[in-house]
Amino acid sequence: MRTLPPMPDLRAYLAYLEGQGDLLRIPEPVDCRLQMTAVAMRALGAGGPALRFDAPVLADGSRAQVPVVANLFGTPGRVAAGLGIARDKVGDLGAFLAALRAPAPVEGMADALSRWPMLRAALAARPRVVRRAPVQQVVDEAPDLTRLPVQTCWPGDAGPLITWPVVLTRPNGTEAEDTARYNAGVYRAQVIGENRVILRWLAHRGGAGHHRSWGDAPMPVALVLGADPALLLGAALPLPETVSELTFSGALRGQRTELVPARTVPMLVPASAEMVLEGWVHPGDTAPEGPFGDHTGYYNAAEPFPVMTVTAMTHRDDPLYLSTATGRPPDEPSVIGEVFNDLALPVMRQQIPELVDLWLPPAACSYRIAVVSIAKRYPGQARRVMTALWGMLAQFSYTKMIVVTDADVDVRNWDDIAWVLATRYDPGRDTVILKDTPMDYLDFASPHEGLAGKIGLDATTKIGPETTRDWGTVMAQSPEAEAFAERLLEGRL
Repeated sequence: MRTLPPMPDLRAYLAYLEGQGDLLRIPEPVDCRLQMTAVAMRALGAGGPALRFDAPVLADGSRAQVPVVANLFGTPGRVAAGLGIARDKVGDLGAFLAALRAPAPVEGMADALSRWPMLRAALAARPRVVRRAPVQQVVDEAPDLTRLPVQTCWPGDAGPLITWPVVLTRPNGTEAEDTARYNAGVYRAQVIGENRVILRWLAHRGGAGHHRSWGDAPMPVALVLGADPALLLGAALPLPETVSELTFSGALRGQRTELVPARTVPMLVPASAEMVLEGWVHPGDTAPEGPFGDHTGYYNAAEPFPVMTVTAMTHRDDPLYLSTATGRPPDEPSVIGEVFNDLALPVMRQQIPELVDLWLPPAACSYRIAVVSIAKRYPGQARRVMTALWGMLAQFSYTKMIVVTDADVDVRNWDDIAWVLATRYDPGRDTVILKDTPMDYLDFASPHEGLAGKIGLDATTKIGPETTRDWGTVMAQSPEAEAFAERLLEGRL
């Protein structure tokens, strides 16, 4: 499905962007505290290029020796390019991945041969272990993380925050070679010392589940800094818990993921990454994380999370540090979410066949509100779709409002949404309220931390026992009159 050449590492992707005129190098000194975030957010808001800061300034005023890459996925086009395709092919890739996830039975030799790209993608998902790797050109077993150009993004932040790590974990009882059991999650990591970082993984995320499995035993962890675009985006995708992002990225990349044994922990790590932090999370070792500015546009409160003690930092001879910043949309996660919305639609339709379109408005923090159109056939169908969405993916358990409309509505158009809410929705009849359901604990609008209500609005045409009145007929001009108007006014308006 890729229309772009494979990009085995971050450098290959940056070279592609530079060739497209979509990478800006900034030679001037830029402070890692606040200034870098301000520049990157300004560039993102303007639809500008990816950025490379060649003279990052550390907290003590000295210049870091490692350049910083930011705003990497600041436009939908760059997210699609990271997936290896053009923006208008995202839906096709989504359909391909849906078929890869749940293939239909093979019907004859011709059908089998037509599925060769699917088989090749499945084979590419199998990692390959190598003995030597660029990411281990330098091995530092006494690292000082304060010398890295880690951003402090917002004035109220507690300190420097690693914002784009791919955190690799595996459950207790597995071996380092069991890569199908690995979880790769993007969890922010607060630097609190030369070799200590706080890992903020929420209770429902894969990393936290693995942490619970280790109980009273130390847990090996690896933080990948500057992964290739397929692994970065694969780690950000809301995949089912049984799917390893590490292996899934091979299908996105079109090449097998090359892994190398870590030097100080029993883990395999991406061979082509820029940097890797290896270490252990010891039982009971926690520290207050935050406050930090978050994707909601507010600061979250400080709370205890596990601490990772870093036992080694490995990196290339001339590494790059990849960073981002989150805040009120638009930010990089909301741009990525916009593309993932289209990528996930075919998978959603596998479980909800009547689904026509679904939009997660980026301004609503990417997933807090969903607007859905369906091909309605029977009474109560809108409510069934609501409950199916809330239970389909862990991410949707945080969607506090779902609006369901008919297929004739453009769910990505706020005017259409307002029109159907005003004409097809009755608050007393068409409202579904749920209480005491899971919620992002960062949502301080909820009455209880991690527990809140949800609302579903049925803005579909009511049929059968859903109404006792004749339903209105939507007005539309005749095609002949519309054609006449177009001919009459052509070139005049």
